[in-house]
Amino acid sequence: MESYLTRLNQYRCMWVLVFFDLPTETFTERKHATKFRKDLLNDGFGMFQFSIYSRFCPSRENAAVHIKRTKRALPKKGKVCIMQITDKQFGMMELFHGQKEVPPEPPSQQLELF
Repeated sequence: MESYLTRLNQYRCMWVLVFFDLPTETFTERKHATKFRKDLLNDGFGMFQFSIYSRFCPSRENAAVHIKRTKRALPKKGKVCIMQITDKQFGMMELFHGQKEVPPEPPSQQLELF
């Protein structure tokens, strides 16, 4: 039987990043952009930057589920990029506020229901 710690290693766990640039010039466009952001939040994504949302997933299979949900919520206009990277790759990211390097925030605890 596979142990919990073996399942949650840095190469098996994934981060799903959603980058988007959506039009917001008209009321309808703003409404669609807001709905897309709310759909991401409701699916457990958090805002990484203004148009970049991220979500920790304990496995590639779980990441595929959230990618599929994101694809179903895509707005008709605008650009959206979905990228998945391993937890190890995400941990090698260097973050800066101005010229000062800051440590990345640890992932929030995700509950997994079967």
